[in-house]
Amino acid sequence: MTEYAAPTGADSTGSAGSGGLERAPRRLRADAQRNIDSLLEAAKAVFATSGVDAPAKEIADLAGVGVGTLYRHFPQRSDLVKAVFQREVDACADAAPALSAALEPGAALAGWLGRYTEFLATKRGLAAALHSGDPAFDALPGYFMRRLGPTLGSLLEAAAATGEIRAGVSPEDLLHAVANLCQPAPGEGPAYSQRMVALLIDGLRYGADPHRA
Repeated sequence: MTEYAAPTGADSTGSAGSGGLERAPRRLRADAQRNIDSLLEAAKAVFATSGVDAPAKEIADLAGVGVGTLYRHFPQRSDLVKAVFQREVDACADAAPALSAALEPGAALAGWLGRYTEFLATKRGLAAALHSGDPAFDALPGYFMRRLGPTLGSLLEAAAATGEIRAGVSPEDLLHAVANLCQPAPGEGPAYSQRMVALLIDGLRYGADPHRA
């Protein structure tokens, strides 16, 4: 993976992307936080269309900031890739409570799996980096499972308790199954993945025990 090099003297001590994935964030000024949010949103879009080796200027221009601001917050490209990945995982996990509050358990599960499918479409732009063997990304699979495994497990338990799906489905197995269904297919777009996942959800309903409700 191509690295961009921060200008000489760029400050990396307060980078939002460096260090451990779960380090407590430092308090930032409102304008600095806006810049980080804009950069992460821009990087997600650019990675999805141009890959993680896209020029830093392309990301900075889309975010509406200077390249120096990008370097200041994310001195290494791996810092930016990790931050985008973590942000998307967190957003996917954080969608579950709202779905559970608004919908019946089976519908909440289906809605979240649809959201997870959308996340995987975004992750395709990060795939080259995540599977590059770069030790900078070694912690990402564990972070992914720690955040999404319990989230999906709670949704599955709630839907099984009401008899809407079969009991005993492993969240880890289901996360991997959906990921496999979302592999790019020749001539097909994201809608294809959503259709395949919908069939998988129908399969979860087979053998359900309605008397549990």
